[in-house]
Amino acid sequence: MGFDPTTLRRDDYGFFGPGSPSWKVWTSPTAVIGFQRAVVLEHFDPFLTAAVADSQGIYSDPRKRLDNTFAYFLLVAIADGRTAIQASEHLMQVHAPMTGIEPITGKRYSANSPETQLWIHITGWHSVLKAYEVFGPGLTPEEETRFWEECAIAAELQTCKPEDVPRSREEMRAYYERVRSRLCSSERAEAGMHHLLRTSPRNGAGLSYALGSRVLSLASSAITPMWMRKLGRYNVPRVVDPLVKIPARLIVWAFTLFGSFGLIKAAPFIAPMAGQILKQHLKNEPPTTLETITPARARELYSLRGNTIPAVAEAS
Repeated sequence: MGFDPTTLRRDDYGFFGPGSPSWKVWTSPTAVIGFQRAVVLEHFDPFLTAAVADSQGIYSDPRKRLDNTFAYFLLVAIADGRTAIQASEHLMQVHAPMTGIEPITGKRYSANSPETQLWIHITGWHSVLKAYEVFGPGLTPEEETRFWEECAIAAELQTCKPEDVPRSREEMRAYYERVRSRLCSSERAEAGMHHLLRTSPRNGAGLSYALGSRVLSLASSAITPMWMRKLGRYNVPRVVDPLVKIPARLIVWAFTLFGSFGLIKAAPFIAPMAGQILKQHLKNEPPTTLETITPARARELYSLRGNTIPAVAEAS
């Protein structure tokens, strides 16, 4: 991604700032659980599955591929406007050549299409919120209202259509109902999901990462709807869920006691770049301007591509 972890917050407080629900949720140890849930659920979109399967990134170098993705979500949530905007532009550039034919529908896919980007965005933000609610302290009703407002702001960095972005829990549920008819599984989707839940130590993942994925999968599966688990054929019996939730809450509580210090120490074995971002965040060094900024203003000031999101080819 070309991110320099020493410049996380040079200009401003980014889009949300201290005390925001986004800062709380995305920097909690529970975000790791939510992130695994999100990247697994992404495979229910056949167009995204085609992009992932054709690129082979999660198989050839799973640690780097997932670390880059997690780092992007963190940068949008907690970095300054300059870093977040330039990270989003870099990501779109990486996605731009990822086009092809989706074999189930026979339609063309594009990794940068608004529908695909919205699915990635919503599964990411909703999953970390769900993990924060189940395994962490959760948000107050007022904080949750603000969280969904911030989720919509973050979506401005992707190609999502603003009118399609949910702005409340009710709208999020309506979104899932709306897209459910086009969600499906396949051999390639199952291969991707099972690989992310039980990563092989081969292909550069390493033993620590492989073990970590298996431990996390118990918690991330416990907060996944049963119909999704059955569709993806990673159905963990419902009776296991409460047995997982109690020790998971205790582990999260232990990490929180040390201000995520333990999480940062563990990060090099799981997600090195994300760990560096969290480390810089916890230093709490103030930016030049003690204010937040909008994505539109940040793009105007710092974009390397002009003040517009480039047009992309939609799946058709």
